[in-house]
Amino acid sequence: MRILMVSWEYPPVVVGGLGRHVHHLATELAAAGHEVVVLARRPMGTDASTHPTHSFIEDGVLVVAVAEDPPCFDFGEDMLAWTLAMGHAMVRAGIALSKPGIADGWTPEVVHAHDWLVAHSAITLAEYYDVPLVSTIHATEAGRHSGWVSGRVNRQVHSVEWWLARDSDALIACSASMQDEVERLYGPGLARVSVIRNGIDVGAWTFRERGPRSEPPRLLYVGRLEYEKGIQDAIAALPRIRRAHPGTTLTIAGVGTQFDWLQERARVHRVARAVNFVGRLDHAELLGWLHGADAIVLPSRYEPFGIVALEAAAAGTPLVTSTAGGLGELVVDGVTGASFAPADVNGLVDAVCAVLDDPVATQDRARAARARLTADFSWDVVAAETVQVYESAKRRVRNPSARPPIAERPLPERDPSNPL
Repeated sequence: MRILMVSWEYPPVVVGGLGRHVHHLATELAAAGHEVVVLARRPMGTDASTHPTHSFIEDGVLVVAVAEDPPCFDFGEDMLAWTLAMGHAMVRAGIALSKPGIADGWTPEVVHAHDWLVAHSAITLAEYYDVPLVSTIHATEAGRHSGWVSGRVNRQVHSVEWWLARDSDALIACSASMQDEVERLYGPGLARVSVIRNGIDVGAWTFRERGPRSEPPRLLYVGRLEYEKGIQDAIAALPRIRRAHPGTTLTIAGVGTQFDWLQERARVHRVARAVNFVGRLDHAELLGWLHGADAIVLPSRYEPFGIVALEAAAAGTPLVTSTAGGLGELVVDGVTGASFAPADVNGLVDAVCAVLDDPVATQDRARAARARLTADFSWDVVAAETVQVYESAKRRVRNPSARPPIAERPLPERDPSNPL
């Protein structure tokens, strides 16, 4: 099958888990014999006048990376304008695939969009080639803000997400909770929403058995530094954890908009010296930190899936996670990890202490978590299920309809007039 994937992240340009997901899915599909072209972007700030497009073949996948069209916009200040500039460049590159040159007349049988930032280009290219549009909704603007999308940009993003979902011929969600969210936010009248979990290459993550601990416990968080990730709850829990287990430290790996605020929260809770921010880690560095941690703490308040939990399980790192979204489906409390309710600092303390108090039971759960990965989250299964969605998707009659009003639900601990 000829597959055109459209993503704003693809190696070497990776912002978060989306880029890694698209890369693994594309290479697995290519390994299965499908023709895969990924339409992606070049690093921000690339001069489009001298380096508009860069194409290369890697792991059987043709990657066509474009620079956003001039004039240049700043992503942080002009997100929608920047997205349109990127989308326009992607459309031109996507149409060029069917002409002599990069792909010598190649045309897709399906277009697969990954997230709202490529909505304009994916919808246009599916219409141009008259092929089904399949969209994976990796997260939603409303979900990221617990329903509070009163800001101008928030509403614009929500509207584009709604448009992409409504215009798709098939939809993919990474968890049952995300399926419910997509249907609630953008339905009724959507195409079928299929649940296909993210996958993991277990062989890339060496499993490490845990022996008796001879030094103070080390907790690890890995992910974006954003409010919905709940890192502030782990910081708030640390003083009580340290009273039960003196010397416990928390290492925070990742980057994001809340770095300064999280540093301030560590000072407020008087644990600044016990909290270590290490920034973004490459694969080898991440594996080293996972092997050295006594537990990974993922306290998300909103989490469509939680691929870091899979990576930690593959490495043998004990799991302490909230039950938010996909994490509640990935981690079975008491069987493959320890869980607590989102935003429940007391529950977080209890879960961490339970893991640190009983290393034998904790190691048993870590083994069970690793064993589950090979059965439920292999990339060949993910790719095969995705192909089934491609093959069943058919171009639908487009019936324009008005977007329903946003049912807002502000976060209870925030001032609605000044959302974070």
